[in-house]
Amino acid sequence: MATRKNAKGPIPRRALGSTGVEVSMVGLGGYHIGGIRTEREAIRVVHAALDAGIDFLDNSWDYHGGRSEKRLGRALTGGRRDRAFLMTKIDGRTKREATRQINESLKRLRTDHLDLVQHHEVIRMEDGDRVFARGGAHEAMLAARKAGKLRFIGFTGHKDPLVHLRMLEVAVENGFRFDTVQMPLNAFDASFRSFGKLVLPVLVDQGIGVLGMKSMGAGALLETGVVTPEECLRYALTLPTSVVIVGVDSMRVLSETLETARAFRPMNETQMAALVRRCAPYAARGQSEPFKTTPQHDSTAKHPEWLG
Repeated sequence: MATRKNAKGPIPRRALGSTGVEVSMVGLGGYHIGGIRTEREAIRVVHAALDAGIDFLDNSWDYHGGRSEKRLGRALTGGRRDRAFLMTKIDGRTKREATRQINESLKRLRTDHLDLVQHHEVIRMEDGDRVFARGGAHEAMLAARKAGKLRFIGFTGHKDPLVHLRMLEVAVENGFRFDTVQMPLNAFDASFRSFGKLVLPVLVDQGIGVLGMKSMGAGALLETGVVTPEECLRYALTLPTSVVIVGVDSMRVLSETLETARAFRPMNETQMAALVRRCAPYAARGQSEPFKTTPQHDSTAKHPEWLG
């Protein structure tokens, strides 16, 4: 993945797959924006990220019951919307429910269009079949794109690389290619149900934008004591990712993220392999990636009504 310095800021930018768009190589995670103690502080973090050159803004229809989208919408007033590449996710698997969620997200985010909308939590083998079925969510996405409500279409998931491969397979069967795919990419992933080994090469081959997430495993990887935040982020950025989305819940974490991004130098193969070996004893059974092995992060399992 070629990286070049952003002429307008200190954060390097990368191509978003084959979309013709470039985005900051690190993105601001939406879930954590909704979890910051006050709305005022959350907006301060968003403004500081934009001012520093982070323009890829992640979110989801279901984060904190809509609070994340509402905060981000308020943060993007005053002309800031034009400075952002705005992404959100929807859970609906039917055309009707997906349409409702897209429209609600637009309202919360105070915008007439989204740069990217992704099918959220593709964690079941049948999710692809439901999305692309007659009357499924894919029809809602295409209709919204035709109406100018969104530009690009992707999907996300954190459970099993085979589910991602099935989603990609069903898309091909329906004559469609996703613009982006979001998935966990970290040094522990390499040793268990590896998205990096199984899915990443397919995305690169097809020219699909790679959105890395859980580079620190929602904090679980750091709790092992064998990696630092900087190593986690450098590893994910060294992979052929378009953007690595980072959960930022304070100005301190934002400052640390910016420092790593500004000083980024890719790891070489020897460094990458050594880091994977160091992490392997804590990764081989998925014990450090509970989002793969437990329902802990499966919001649609807790709320199946969101699927429609």
